[in-house]
Amino acid sequence: MQDESKSGGASAKQPPKKKWIVAGVVAVVLVVACGGMWIWHGQPSFCAAICHTPMDPYLATYEAQPGTVASDKYGEQVENASGMLSATHRVDANAGCMDCHVTTLSEQVSEGMAWVSGNYTLEANNTYGGVLSERSDAQLTAARGTDGDAFCLKSGCHVNADGSVMTRDDLAKLTSDMTLNPHQVEHGEMACTDCHKAHRASVNQCSRCHLEAEIPEGWVRATE
Repeated sequence: MQDESKSGGASAKQPPKKKWIVAGVVAVVLVVACGGMWIWHGQPSFCAAICHTPMDPYLATYEAQPGTVASDKYGEQVENASGMLSATHRVDANAGCMDCHVTTLSEQVSEGMAWVSGNYTLEANNTYGGVLSERSDAQLTAARGTDGDAFCLKSGCHVNADGSVMTRDDLAKLTSDMTLNPHQVEHGEMACTDCHKAHRASVNQCSRCHLEAEIPEGWVRATE
């Protein structure tokens, strides 16, 4: 009897197999859920649900097909979506929102709080009622403690053939065959976002004074 009691006591301490099965199922569900959340995190639908109000203007530019007529973030028609980086980066680099809008955790938390509290500013717009004010590349990288160039010139994005991150000098060499080299500093250094626009047609600022300046496909003159 004593041996049976000891044996029974030892057996009672062993966790039932069902508990291990349940724990395993829960673990798998959590892994799948976290994986799905991470994938969704980089999609426009996540930005629409969690941060941007409204997201429709930005989603339209992201889904636009380069080479075709589309709408910019203001709801205005553009003759060729090739001038909007959100469209070309999606097609050429398979880029999602978070590939460009890389943010810190603290920045995402603060933006989430601003969204919940309504503490953000919209520019009046006839088509969408309002759109978020346009931000410069310096503002977009401020939370990361980097300069504005790091928004575009960073590892995994604009790099040289050897894999090194491009510099402004590298860019100037890359466009040296143009009638007026837009990356050659002539009148003071400009921010990348002065010309390159993600959610509206990009603008060749050189054309403001130089009528002979080349206008890339889908881009517009500075006077437009």
